[in-house]
Order: sequence, then C-alpha cells, then structure tokens
Amino acid sequence: MTNIDYEKEMVGTIDVPDADKLDEAALTAWFEANVEDFDGPLTLSKFKGGQSNPTYKVESGNRKYVLRRQPFGKLLPSAHAVDREYTVMSALGPTGFPVPRTYGLCEDADVIGSKFFVMELIEGRNLWNGSLPDYTPDQRREIYHAMIDTLADLHTTDPKAIGLDDYGKPQDYCARQIARWTKQYKLSETEEIPEMEALIAWLPETVPNQHASGIVHGDYRLDNMIFHSDENRVAAVLDWELSTLGDPIADFSYFVLNWHNPADGRAGLGGLDLEELGIPSAEETTQRYVERTGYPVPDMDWYFAFNLFKFAGIIQGIKKRVIDGTASSAHAKRMSERVRPLVQSAYGFAQRAGMD
Repeated sequence: MTNIDYEKEMVGTIDVPDADKLDEAALTAWFEANVEDFDGPLTLSKFKGGQSNPTYKVESGNRKYVLRRQPFGKLLPSAHAVDREYTVMSALGPTGFPVPRTYGLCEDADVIGSKFFVMELIEGRNLWNGSLPDYTPDQRREIYHAMIDTLADLHTTDPKAIGLDDYGKPQDYCARQIARWTKQYKLSETEEIPEMEALIAWLPETVPNQHASGIVHGDYRLDNMIFHSDENRVAAVLDWELSTLGDPIADFSYFVLNWHNPADGRAGLGGLDLEELGIPSAEETTQRYVERTGYPVPDMDWYFAFNLFKFAGIIQGIKKRVIDGTASSAHAKRMSERVRPLVQSAYGFAQRAGMD
C-alpha cells in the first residue's frame, strides 16, 4: 500500500456503520445536559483512523466535537480507559500544553453502551508519513523540533501542580508496564511465539533504574498529533489512552524508535537520507531533548525492546478483537498481522542490550 492509499484509507470520516451506531436521542439529551452552549440537533460520522477506541465526529450548528467511546464487546481489564484520556487532557489544557478542550465525561454506560467523553475538534494538519514528502528541509526540521520540544515540555510538567499527582505511581514504571502488558498479552494470546516468551522472562529481570518521573503519553508519534494549519507547531496531542505517571526516558525512547523503524509511509525513518531531508538525526533529537529537559538519556536498546514488547501486546489485543469481530476499523486486521514482526524486532534489540 502506498502512503497516498494509506492516508486515503485512514484520514477523514465515513457514515457510521450499522455495527457502530449510537443512540442519537440519548446522546442528544446528554449533550443538552452536559455540554456548554450545545445547540442541537446533532449529526454523527465516524473517523476512519484508529483501531482502539471508536471515535466519532459530532456536528451541531456551527460547532464540531469529537466523541471517544470504549469499543463494543468484551474489554480486557484496565484497557480503553477513555476516562483517563479525559482526566489528563482536562488537567493539561489550562497549562497551555496543546490538547483539545474537553467538554464532558460520561461514565453511565446506559447512555450509548459504554463510557465516553467529548472534546473539541481541532482543525489543522494530520501528518502520517515521517519523511514529510510535501515539505521543504527547513519545514521538516521545524516540524520535528516542534515534536521534540512538545514531548520535552510534557515530561517537565509537574503533575502535582496540575492535580495529577494521583494519576499513577511515579516510580517503577517499566516494571509495572511489563507486568501489565504480559498479562494483557496472555489474555489475548492466539498462538505461542518463542521470542515473546523469552522477552516475558528477560525484561523484568533487567529493568534500568528510573532517573526521573513525570507524565508519559505512552503512544507519542507523528499521527497522534494535529499540527497548526499555517505554522509548523503542534496544535494538539491526541490519543492519551496509555498515559500515566512514569519514566520519561521510556516515553522518549518510544518516539526515537521511529529512527530505527523502516520507512514504510508511516512514521518510520529507517534507511532515509535524513541530512538531505532536513530531518534531525536520532543523536540530534536526543541532544535537543536532553538540553530542554536536563534528563540523562542512556543507551536505548533495552528501552527499544521494552517499547516494541509493549506495542506487540497492544496489537495482540487488536488481533484478538479482529478474531472476535469487535475491532473498530478496517485497518485493524492489517495491524493485527504485525504482532510477530514486532516481537522479533523487540527480541533483536534485547539481544543488543545483552540478552543471551
């Protein structure tokens, strides 16, 4: 699939499929009771992209909103925490950090069948291809600098100062994540992969010391951002489902994985001539992050293995939902085929980090 085809498939909205329809009367009543200055009636469409939490575009009068709900069907424990997305965005918004304004959270599953929240629709550019083919070298560098700086600003935001000191346990992030995603993976397991079993045994025994603590996004990448329409700056960071308190270096290393992932029309940059493109190297990216945060960044091979392991656990959950028929986008099936390659890549980084 070419990048043009990929973007065509993933960007924009479609009519809500029958399987994803919501009770519009109940939803309208909730909007009238909870969303400031709401002026009905409303119309719904569904965003093409995403395969975790179904996401809808809500239009009413001159206003446009985004609704994020939990998936249909049986959910794994602690997965699809839309209430956590709402909490962290509501706390970050007043600080000036680029997130959409939140309008309300509904925890009453009787309204549309699950928890959901509503936020503003941020207009701007949604970019998918890490090589940024439509931009000049200077523009590419500005965009990457904006991504690095935005992540650094998140990691240096004091959780306690914005009411997020109870948003998670600040220490032992990697150990807790390994335990969580091992459990989630096993609950969704559809076949035995020997390399995954090796990682499950090795990672908990080799966790690096955590040198700092802060708010971590958990899935910080190019296509989880909206960029300003006219300026090369981040207008909004989206998809906070995996956010918590934890190790900023683990979060940063997930972003830097893009420099190692193959250039396939998505965020990966591996094999590209970055100097010619104007994109900062992984080393330049790390230096800029360190200068802005003051955090020491060690060799990242262990963290790369950890992040790919975590991502494999997430994709395994999607694969199980594809099998069960509850995945929320057509793209989910293709994503589900990535589990084994992700595990093998994680295993390779683990060997570089000292795994026997």
